[in-house]
Amino acid sequence: MSGKSVLIIGGGAAGLESAAQLISLGYKPVIVEKEESLGGNIKNWDRLFPDGIEAKAVLDGLLKRSSFSDIYLNSNVIEVKNSNSNFTVTLSNNNVVKADSILITTGFDVFKAERKEEYGYGIYDHVITNVDLEKFFLSKHDERINSPKKIGFVHCVGSRDEKICNRNCSKVCCVTAVKQAIELKEMFPDSQAYCFYMDLRMFNRGFEDIYLEAQSQHGVRFIRGRVSEVSEDIDKKVVVKCEDTLSSKPMKIKLDLLVLMSGMLNNSSSTQLSPVLGVKLAEDGFYKCEETIPGGNKTNVNGVFIAGTATGPKTLPETINDARSAAIEIHNYLNSTING
Repeated sequence: MSGKSVLIIGGGAAGLESAAQLISLGYKPVIVEKEESLGGNIKNWDRLFPDGIEAKAVLDGLLKRSSFSDIYLNSNVIEVKNSNSNFTVTLSNNNVVKADSILITTGFDVFKAERKEEYGYGIYDHVITNVDLEKFFLSKHDERINSPKKIGFVHCVGSRDEKICNRNCSKVCCVTAVKQAIELKEMFPDSQAYCFYMDLRMFNRGFEDIYLEAQSQHGVRFIRGRVSEVSEDIDKKVVVKCEDTLSSKPMKIKLDLLVLMSGMLNNSSSTQLSPVLGVKLAEDGFYKCEETIPGGNKTNVNGVFIAGTATGPKTLPETINDARSAAIEIHNYLNSTING
């Protein structure tokens, strides 16, 4: 072991992967997590695109490889004293941690769908979010999901939306909608699924394949057009109005279930943590990279680094690769301080 310690703020996928890499490089990571358990958003997911891998299996692997870390749960960073890049960090439970470097992996928040009142989340019984649907896949129980015959998915809820001041694409909503549509079709073979989209952004390898699979094998219909209004009829059916921009025709569809694809926003804790660390935020509220190419893990504070969705929307493979990159950046930084 090098004797050098690295404080990791956030125990999601990026935090766990960076901890595992730092352990392999001979460092002692200290993970500070505000929740009562590690895992971040991945622990709320059932299967992962594009191959249907169980999220639990991925999380279990991350937990196992990072298990030699010191871990503080239910903890927040309250104060950071920086003396020549030697950090003394006070936590909310009055623990004090000393570190030679800090890595921010605070992840993202899911957009609160009730902010888009026109979609009826929290108003109509059979309007749910992608997160709610994943919980159903995990528990196999949700009284709102009872053998639906017609199911709709609304893309870009809270993303690419000037009205709620978020111009970012969340990168994963399109493929998540396709994945979830296929899963519901497998559970309810007699159902019909519709995806309402602005344009499809299938970024990574394999994403286009499951999009084609959704159409050819499961009959999922893709309708290009933003949903303008959601209401409920006397029979508790969800009534969706939109325009099919490909045919230039208005549409009105009655559904048994409507799923809103809530996107990624910056973690709300970033606003509180940014001044404590002295690390800058970008205009969108995510942490600002000091250099985009190269050095995307560096911040404006010497010895403080960032990784994962703390800097913006990413897929899980991108998040894990970014965490590995951050571990190498920290390793190089700590070696330079030793040799310098």
